[in-house]
Parts: sequence; C-alpha cells; structure tokens
Amino acid sequence: MARRTRPTRRSGTSRAGEAFVAVRVDSWIWAVRLTKTRSAATAACKAGHVRVNGERAKPAQPVSVGDDVRVRIGDERIVVVRGLLTKRVSAAVAAESYTDLTPPRPPRAETPTDVTRDRGSGRPTKRDRRDLERLRGR
Repeated sequence: MARRTRPTRRSGTSRAGEAFVAVRVDSWIWAVRLTKTRSAATAACKAGHVRVNGERAKPAQPVSVGDDVRVRIGDERIVVVRGLLTKRVSAAVAAESYTDLTPPRPPRAETPTDVTRDRGSGRPTKRDRRDLERLRGR
C-alpha cells in the first residue's frame, strides 16, 4: 500500500494551481517579515499581540486578502494584506504582499546627553534616582 503524502503549499497557489483563499496568520506575518521566526509569530499570536480586523487572533486563524492585521512587537505595525504567502521570501517580494498603514513615529524629544552627578557626592537617594530617570526620559 503506497503512503499518501500531504501536498505542500506554495507561495500563493496550491499544487493544482488554484489560488489560496486564506493562510494562517502566524505563517503570513513570518513570511512577510514582520517577525523574525515562525515561533516568534506564534508566540505573539498566543500572547494577544496580533489582531486581525480588530479581533484578537489565534495562530491558526486564517487571513485573506483585504484583512487588516495589527502586530504589536515593540511598536505597533498596521498592515493590510495584498497577497498571501506561506513561505518566507525576499524583503522586496514581501513588501509587495502588504500595504503598510503604520503612522510615522513622533520625533524623539531632546534629551540631555550629559547627565552626571558631582564626583564624591555619595550614593544617590531615591529622589535623586527618580530625577535622573525623569531627565533620561524613562
């Protein structure tokens, strides 16, 4: 008896040449390079950092063309799906698969570059530490 194997999915088409209707969200955000690894994409979904059309996404949730995907890793990235990918591709091809709607980052506030204390003034108090953190913008 011959063993049947599962057909592998190719970028955007099935083995029969039919176009995909939907792809797993964790696979897609990894394929378009929003996360570095597939496991990081899955972990982001499980932690609630990925939303599809405003709803919290599980790793296996399907994503299709026209969906709004929000990924919060560091800063929030807002993208609209334009093409479906299941395998990681070059950055140029990946950029064609989504429209980035992420607003530009606000300009960084000027922070003093030289925050120092007088030498020999002893260990900083809690109040001193809070003042230093406030100056450094934390």
